[in-house]
Order: sequence, then structure tokens, then C-alpha cells
Amino acid sequence: MASTQSLIELIKFELKAAGISYAELARELDLSESSVKRMFASGGEMPLSRIDEICRVLHCDFADLTSRLGRTKPALQQLTIEQERAVVAEEKLLLVALCCLSQWSFEQIVKAYRISDAEATQALVQLDHLGIIELRPLNRYKLRLAKTFRWQPQGPVMQFFRDDAVQDYFSGGFDGDGELLMLVHGQLGHGKVRELVERLQRVAEDFARQHMADQKLPESEKRAFTLVLGMRNWLFERLRHLLRQDPGQR
Repeated sequence: MASTQSLIELIKFELKAAGISYAELARELDLSESSVKRMFASGGEMPLSRIDEICRVLHCDFADLTSRLGRTKPALQQLTIEQERAVVAEEKLLLVALCCLSQWSFEQIVKAYRISDAEATQALVQLDHLGIIELRPLNRYKLRLAKTFRWQPQGPVMQFFRDDAVQDYFSGGFDGDGELLMLVHGQLGHGKVRELVERLQRVAEDFARQHMADQKLPESEKRAFTLVLGMRNWLFERLRHLLRQDPGQR
């Protein structure tokens, strides 16, 4: 039997996917917004009768909701090589996949890019078959990827970006408002390296959270940014011949 909290989390997701705010739900249920927030708060109480009312607002029934909960699969940390290869095989599929990773709605995708409703729908269906999203009615979807998801470091997607995007990305001046490019070189102890990597991962998570928080802003108040984080044991190849001893021989 699924826990009550898991069911509440699923309802929260369904409300978000349907674009229904707590304020709108409160009006539908004839409650105050603060009462609705308390219901969804950790440890809050939600009687079965209230769940039935919410299902009515979501145009589903309780059995359908619990069935979805039972089908919930563990979030993916990585895709297989075959899955990644399928994603990069079609340009528009890759585009829609990246939009889904950024939690764009179907409407945002077709408005921003030269891709038809039919093409975007077909891409979502393919991503569902690949296990990257769970497609819902009205082209809503749920990502099946974990928050810590990473493309395979030597996989097809990262190779695509090395071949086709890196030069384009770094050709910019990085001198615009909100832009930054830094190259820092140094020697670190093993413990500090791991600590720094964890801090960089938190920066990436902060970026993702802020992206989600700003989705409600008008389009005129947002600009598209791409954050690239990287750290590796590396020396510029053209300078390697000047070393007295190759670091690989130490």
C-alpha cells in the first residue's frame, strides 16, 4: 500500500503538470489558500473525501491516481549508450529532450522553436518510449531522471557537444551582463578536490532550482543562459613538452 505522503507528492506533481496553483485549487474546493497549503505541507492531513474532490479538479479518479503511483519507477541517474545514441540521432528529438530537461512545457517548445505541434508530440512520444519522460494527457509529462542525472561522460550526447557545441559556446566574449568565464589552475590535495567538486555540483543544482522558480516570470523578464562546469586533471597539450617530467610518469 502506498504511503499517504507519497500520494500527496503525486497529487502535487499532477497539479503542477496541469498548471493548477494552490490558489486556484482553493477556489475549486471552497477553501482558503492557507488551508490548502497546510494540507500539502509535510505532516499535513488529507482525508479521502478531500482527495476525491482534488481528483475531480484534476479530471481523474482515485483508482487512476493510485495506479500511477504504483507505476512510479526509480529515477534514472544515467541513460544507456543506446538511449543516448537514439537521442542524438535526430536533431529535433535532441532539442525537445533538452527542453524537457529544463522542464519546458509543450507550449513553450513550439512557441520558441520552428517545430510543429505534430513534430513536438512525436518527439515526446519517442522520449516516453526511451524512458526519459512519462507522457501524460495533453502533452504534459514527468521526467524520469534524477536531480543528479548526468549524461555519460564518454557517451554519444557529450561527444555531440564536444564536436558541435564547445567551439560555438566558447567563441563568445563572456563579457555581457550576467556572463563570466574564468580559468583557474592550481594543485590541490585529494580531499579538497572532492570537496570542491561537491560545491560545484551544488552550484549546478542552485542554477536548476532558480530556473524552475523563474518559470513563472513573463518571457520579457527572462534570458536564456547555459552554465558549464568542469574540472579535470589536465595540462594544455601545447605546453606539455616544456615539462621537465611528464605528469603521467610521476
